[in-house]
Amino acid sequence: MTPTVSIAGRRIGQDHPPYVICELSGNHNGSIDRALALVDAAADTGCDAIKIQTYTPDTMTIDCDREDFHIHGGLWDGRTLYDLYQEAHTPFEWHEEIFAHAAKRGVTIFSTPFDETAADLLDDLGAPAFKIASFEAIDVALIAHVARKGKPMIISTGMANLGEIERAVTTAKENGCEELILLHCISSYPAPTDQSNLRTMTHLAEAFGVVGGLSDHTHGTATSVAAIALGGAVIEKHFTLARADGGPDAAFSLEPEEFKRLCEDCHNAWTALGEVSYTRKPAEEANLIFRRSLYAVVDIAEGDLLTPQNVRSIRPGYGLSPHLAPTVMGKRARAAIPRGTALSYDLLG
Repeated sequence: MTPTVSIAGRRIGQDHPPYVICELSGNHNGSIDRALALVDAAADTGCDAIKIQTYTPDTMTIDCDREDFHIHGGLWDGRTLYDLYQEAHTPFEWHEEIFAHAAKRGVTIFSTPFDETAADLLDDLGAPAFKIASFEAIDVALIAHVARKGKPMIISTGMANLGEIERAVTTAKENGCEELILLHCISSYPAPTDQSNLRTMTHLAEAFGVVGGLSDHTHGTATSVAAIALGGAVIEKHFTLARADGGPDAAFSLEPEEFKRLCEDCHNAWTALGEVSYTRKPAEEANLIFRRSLYAVVDIAEGDLLTPQNVRSIRPGYGLSPHLAPTVMGKRARAAIPRGTALSYDLLG
């Protein structure tokens, strides 16, 4: 039996439809009204859950201009960590309104806490699950604190080696986490598709006996759909109203119509997996007539021998199966067989 997890009553696992998480991150661009509009747009995509991030710049880092605190390369080149998190954070005082708005829209919402105060806030708001970000997967104190809340946990594994992942999983389980999802992740923004190594996702789930999935930072939707085809049960993808509006994560986020297509394609990919089956499918029944079968291709008189010259394997499929041709050849016609007649045993002498 494959592992499952339940979040807000929704069963998640390989035997259930994909669980697609719409990550809003910092794409509110500092506006509570835009954050609420993101919730509305996300709810309309058909996603299973909305996720935000819960931190302040001061819980993430310190306001320091030393070289260690500068970002080099990538989307955020030249900025300090504090400056980036100041722009991207979702203020604690917004959370209650955002959670209430998601509830009004009937969509599950939870968040990624980056410290204990954030986890406590989310627990007070009734978050049904907690996400641990890749960068915090080595923060065993945070993992332990979150695990003690007794709710399902999702841990992203970007940059973590197998030993670090094992430590995170052990910490979560030893502190009370009974339902765990591990997301394979490439912590690059955006992530190169050719470095995705999706086969790691299935190994991860099997190695730790948990539900597996993908936190996808690649452009487009192909990598996510491939993950579902490989057996992933969860997809997390960043979301924005419009990339042209800018924002810290906009460049690798999906717009509403793209995200809607992601949800549809992931569900279709899961549905297409089906089961191992060699029985004829209902959709094939009407096309049986287009298979080949044995037909008289010239008029055959009563008593004539059946030969490759007067009997051939052709379409349609109303006659004897072509594999019976060796046993048919050399038989005599019991009665006259007009050209275009499907062969049957009662025509053979």
